[in-house]
Amino acid sequence: MATLSVCIGSSCHLKGSYNVIQTFQQMIEEYHLPDDTLTFNGAFCMKQCAEPGVAVSFEGAVYHVKPEEARSFFRETVLPVLERGRQ
Repeated sequence: MATLSVCIGSSCHLKGSYNVIQTFQQMIEEYHLPDDTLTFNGAFCMKQCAEPGVAVSFEGAVYHVKPEEARSFFRETVLPVLERGRQ
């Protein structure tokens, strides 16, 4: 099972973490991802405050995702890993 975490610390909150979370939740529903495919949660500060975008951890790597990039990040980074896991 893959793990996707979005920082909800104060800096990331100001950068739009709520919007990133909402977008990811919508996409999980759109793609009808089974509960045993992805663990999705919020996380406190990931110590990435100086970087642009919201800190997002996926499978051990930290990315910086702007709210307007959340859909493409999910499609291009998260979905391919989940698809490989289903095979």
